[in-house]
Amino acid sequence: MNRIDERFRRLKEAGECALIPYLTAGDPDLATTQALTLEFERRGADLLEIGVPFSDPLADGVTIQRASQRALLGGTTLTRILEMVRVIRSSCDLPLLLMSYANPIFHFGFARFAKEATAAGVDGLIVPDLPPEEAFELIEAAVSHGLHTVFLLAPTSSRERVQKIAAASRGFIYYVSLRGVTGARSSISDDLEATIRMIRVETDKPLAVGFGISNPAQVRMVARVADGVIVGSAIVSLLERNGGSGDLVKRAGDFVASLKAATRASQGEGH
Repeated sequence: MNRIDERFRRLKEAGECALIPYLTAGDPDLATTQALTLEFERRGADLLEIGVPFSDPLADGVTIQRASQRALLGGTTLTRILEMVRVIRSSCDLPLLLMSYANPIFHFGFARFAKEATAAGVDGLIVPDLPPEEAFELIEAAVSHGLHTVFLLAPTSSRERVQKIAAASRGFIYYVSLRGVTGARSSISDDLEATIRMIRVETDKPLAVGFGISNPAQVRMVARVADGVIVGSAIVSLLERNGGSGDLVKRAGDFVASLKAATRASQGEGH
C-alpha cells in the first residue's frame, strides 16, 4: 500500500486531520531541506510536500517564487532532489510528495521520472499546471510504478469537474481554498465548509485544503471540515526571515508542532 493511503487510513481511524507542511527543495540548501524533513516528522507532520523549484512558478506567490529562485541559484535540480529523497528515506517514514510544474518532469521524461522517483522513495506527485485531460502519459507512468498523482480543485470547480478530478486523483484531492496564487492570508473563505460538503457528495477520497493557511487558528478551522491541511508560504517565509540563524531548523520545527497541535485541537469540533 502506498504510504499516503496508509497514513490517511490511520488518521481517519484516529479521527485526526493530517498536517501537510510544504518546503521548497534547496531553500536555503538541500542539506537544510533534508534536516527540516526529519525535524518536521519528529514534530508531528503527517505528510510532506517538497516543491521542485522552477523559474516560472505560475501558481505561486512571491514568497515561494523567491524561494524557488534561491534554490535554483544554489544549483538545485530534479536529479539532486531525488538523490536527497533517497537519503531521507533511509531514516524517514513520512509520505513524501513532490510538487512540480510540468516542464521539469517533461524534460526528465515521464516514464523515467516515475521509475526513479518511486525508487528514491517518493510517494506522490502534484503538478499544478497539468490538468488530468493533458496528463495521460504521466498518469500511466505513475500508476505503473505505484506513484500517486494528486490533482487540484478550485472554488470555481463545477460538480462535473469535481467528478473528473476525483476520478484522476490518487491518495487525496488537493482543494485550493481561494482564488489566486499561493501566499499567507489573514482569513479563510467563508464558504469553505459548504464547498467541502458538496465535494464529499461526489467522492470519498481524502480532501486536503491548501493555499492561504498560515497560522494555528486557521489550521484549527480548516481541520474541522477537511482530512488534511497544507501549509506552505508561512513556513517558507519563516525560513526566509531566519535564514542566517543557527536554530533555523528548530524554529521551523516549533512552528510545525504548533500547527499539528491545532489539528488535534479541532477533534470533536465537527471533523
